[in-house]
Amino acid sequence: MRFSRLFFLLSLLLAGCVSTPPVRPLVIPTRSPPMRATGLERVLGANARALVALFGAADQDVHEEGSQRLQFRGPICVLDAYLYPESKGRDPVVTYIDARQPDGRDIDRASCVAAMIRRKEAR
Repeated sequence: MRFSRLFFLLSLLLAGCVSTPPVRPLVIPTRSPPMRATGLERVLGANARALVALFGAADQDVHEEGSQRLQFRGPICVLDAYLYPESKGRDPVVTYIDARQPDGRDIDRASCVAAMIRRKEAR
């Protein structure tokens, strides 16, 4: 009987050593990571007319619920500029920029802006 109690206590002790890892809740970021503005000064805060004057005609112009996305494509990269109004009744301005190479790989945003300014369509 004493052996069975000892066995029972040891089995409880060993059972406490085995555990599953804690379940971590899924964290979904609610905001985009901050964007460094270095090299983007000519684009951030610009309206659609200023972008067209800088880069030439947009390859895509998409409007959705008070926002606008202008896409410019070049041989080096694809640049998406997201424009939102700063306040009611004002023109939308660029608040975020996304850039990628034509094959979808990442590219530095400032490098893409510089390449877009140099392309012939911008002249």
